[in-house]
Amino acid sequence: MIHVSRVTAAVTAALALALASPGAAQASPEPEPGRPSAPVSPGLPEGWLTTGSGNSAELVWRSPEKVPVGDAQVEFRSGERLLGTPEPAPDGRTFRLPLDGVRLGRASDLRVEAAGRRLDAAGVKAAARERRAAADSTTDPSHLSRLSRAATTVNKVDPGVPGPFRTTSGEYTLPSVQLPGYDTDVEMKAEVVAPEGATGNRPLALFLHGRHVSCFKGDDSTLEWPCPTDYEPVPSYRGYLHDQQLLASQGYVTVSISANSINAQDWQAADAGAQARSSLIRLHLAHWADWAADPSTAPEVVRRAPRADLDRVLLVGHSRGGEGADRAALDSLTPPPADQDGYHGPTRWKIRGTVLIGPTIFGQNPAPDVPSVTILPGCDGDVIDLQGEYYVDGTRGVSRGKALHSAVYITGANHNYFNSEWTPGQATAPANDDFSYGGDEHDPLCSPGTATRLTAEQQQKAGSTYIAAAARLFVAGDDSARPLLDGSPARAASAGPARVLTHAVGAARTGAFVPDSSAKVTGGRLCAQVDPDPNVSCLDPALRTASPHFAQWRGVAPGKEPDRYALAMTWPHPGTTTSLTPAHPVALSAANSLSLRVIVPPNSTGTELDVALSDTSGKRADLGRVTVDGVPGTSRTSSYWAREVRVPLSAETRKRIDLAHTATLHLTPRTDSGTAWLVDAYGWRPGTPAVEPAKLARVDVGQLTVKEGDSGSRTYQVPVRVSGSGTGEVRLFVAEPGSAGLVARTVKVRAGTDIDVPVSVEGNTRYGSDARHVVAVKAVRGTVAGAYAGGVTAQNDDPQPTVTMTPLTDQVTEGQPLTWRISLSAIADSAMWTDLEILPVSDGTELSTKDVAAIWLGMNFEGASPDPERPLSTLPNGALLMSEVPAGDLSIDISIPTITDQVTEGEESLRLRLWTYDPSGEGIEGPQFTGTVRDAA
Repeated sequence: MIHVSRVTAAVTAALALALASPGAAQASPEPEPGRPSAPVSPGLPEGWLTTGSGNSAELVWRSPEKVPVGDAQVEFRSGERLLGTPEPAPDGRTFRLPLDGVRLGRASDLRVEAAGRRLDAAGVKAAARERRAAADSTTDPSHLSRLSRAATTVNKVDPGVPGPFRTTSGEYTLPSVQLPGYDTDVEMKAEVVAPEGATGNRPLALFLHGRHVSCFKGDDSTLEWPCPTDYEPVPSYRGYLHDQQLLASQGYVTVSISANSINAQDWQAADAGAQARSSLIRLHLAHWADWAADPSTAPEVVRRAPRADLDRVLLVGHSRGGEGADRAALDSLTPPPADQDGYHGPTRWKIRGTVLIGPTIFGQNPAPDVPSVTILPGCDGDVIDLQGEYYVDGTRGVSRGKALHSAVYITGANHNYFNSEWTPGQATAPANDDFSYGGDEHDPLCSPGTATRLTAEQQQKAGSTYIAAAARLFVAGDDSARPLLDGSPARAASAGPARVLTHAVGAARTGAFVPDSSAKVTGGRLCAQVDPDPNVSCLDPALRTASPHFAQWRGVAPGKEPDRYALAMTWPHPGTTTSLTPAHPVALSAANSLSLRVIVPPNSTGTELDVALSDTSGKRADLGRVTVDGVPGTSRTSSYWAREVRVPLSAETRKRIDLAHTATLHLTPRTDSGTAWLVDAYGWRPGTPAVEPAKLARVDVGQLTVKEGDSGSRTYQVPVRVSGSGTGEVRLFVAEPGSAGLVARTVKVRAGTDIDVPVSVEGNTRYGSDARHVVAVKAVRGTVAGAYAGGVTAQNDDPQPTVTMTPLTDQVTEGQPLTWRISLSAIADSAMWTDLEILPVSDGTELSTKDVAAIWLGMNFEGASPDPERPLSTLPNGALLMSEVPAGDLSIDISIPTITDQVTEGEESLRLRLWTYDPSGEGIEGPQFTGTVRDAA
């Protein structure tokens, strides 16, 4: 059995950022007869403990209740600093992170998060204190209801109306496949819905669900694969039948694929499964390409369907499935390295667009040349930071900018209900309302039954409508659907009561006012979207998940990210002008309007801004006034979201200034006082230009594992491969000696070459943890990023010191401490943990809870008190005394303070057994020791 060891507040505050995959571990084992059970570690917050020692040491958090399996990554943090991504155990409550290479800070700083939401007990208790007062100031239900009825026009084309075709459906199952880095094969199973009677080749829409429980039995569910005996697979892939049936009625062949095996294993992958999901999508598409070439080889349900046109493919991905769909689009244009990919054939399809529903974007690597629609659920209780906004914002300036990238914000929609198999009352397996997790208090916007919260049916209808809008625009090429997606004030009648807002970049937009470090700002300030310093941050850092635009690159950036800016405007009275002058003139002569994306505080109304431009000669033209309303929001939503507003570039404006050489954008508030943030501004004109993807360089970071050696310094190159075509720039994040986190620098790259990223490894003869030198990459210009994180791991190659224990004072008079010294044979570079098991004495009287100091008793045994009096060997948690020899020390003294009483008891004793651990974490039973206490004279 592996025993439990304590991490005390004395643990060093140094922290090595850990991006590598957590090692394998299982749920806490049942205690063996006669052996101590696993306690909660004293000195740690509620729910936390540590196990093992050396390379096998683990930090464990156990929730008092099951944590719903979601798509946001569960993260262990020390304050704002990432410790790593733990492995979830099948019980749904236990999460384990190897401490190999990780140094913990203060115990009180430990926290568990998912997309910025606290999951640990301390975090839940602190949540009320961290509520966003600004968002709560106007959360009157009637006010929110009024906001939700903002005026829009009904679009002349409604993609949510069913088409003329009846539909047919069925499933296929193919042999499972092996994907790189996954121990268990991945299923090839899918639900097909297709039109009946449709002639010719028909476009194909492929759906991929997100991360959910994989197996269930009655009300119990688990995240394992294959499923345990008597458990059934959760049919998440059947959850989009309502979307599939709508598209099939309109003439599309649709297929929804299963990814339960990936969900059960993706904790192993540094990218949380994005590459595996891309491989799975492309493996299915390869089969569809085979079947289109020879229908006789296809499954029966595919033979019943019209032949699929692989030149017209739409990918629809939900949550982590959205990130997988984006990666599949990227991989289809620029193949990944063969050793990382599960598909090794040619690309025989063309992805015309993607729809990403509540997606994750752990890699912050959107496919810039594939049109996309990102649906942001306003009441998302899983991916609560709405990080999918980066599929829009992160494409700016990377490639040609012709692809439309749209964000569709749906007030009142949660994360799960887009999939009927994740919806209570519709699902086969257990399901939940994700918004309700982590807080039972009533929310005036998102609690079920409020005027603004959508029912499951309403949410699913709205989702189907906007998926169909993307299909109509990207695949069918019908520009009449564009106003539903590009920031125009248009709505689809089929979306029912759902309040849907949109904004976009790309397509026919030209020119750009994008706040960056090269721009000149007057009257306002250039603020950092992601930075813990309140003096430079756009929002108060306490509003950690308040804005989708300011969502952190949580797996990599240490609290700040370079070159992510917005223009902040705060005014105490009307007329305070803020001006933005980019480093180079902006060409707007081809546009008919100026389109701005502006954030104002949630629930605010009527913010008015006058908009003006001046050219390089200094001439100025006033364009008009815009009114910006805030998005409905509360303290539990991510509602600092940009509204798109436009002012015309009239003939009079063209006479006044040279729009081909526009120099400065001027914004003047006319509201009494307020705050606003400019995300960007573009020249806009209607239309959706054809997208011809640029030939971009692709960057993939690999992982190198080496031995540390016994002496000297060795330099290794991180395997950073550049494939594809052309040249460009990326931003490298590198863990450098002496830095608190990752140091960022911009690097020029050329396809077919390697990026020089040297890492120095210092050799020594001291036992310690593996040292990880982390490297991450993000596209800047002319590039895309595939495998975004890797680096060099220097493995410890030194033997573990032996542990001995010797008595210092093991025969004392009451009132004096019993003391033993635990010593190492050599200094170690990582803490060495030991356990002392208190055993019943073989004869005589055993020390009791009233013979030792009460404060010592409470600190070491979960608040135990002297009463009722009982032998120390009967204390909870297996009567374990836990200790550590800190890194760099040779020994530690363990004392048990006894007290003087007025009772004549005779000689009393204490018996201890030493437990140590081998490098694999296996407990080693050591010698026994006895301490004796005599009555005071």
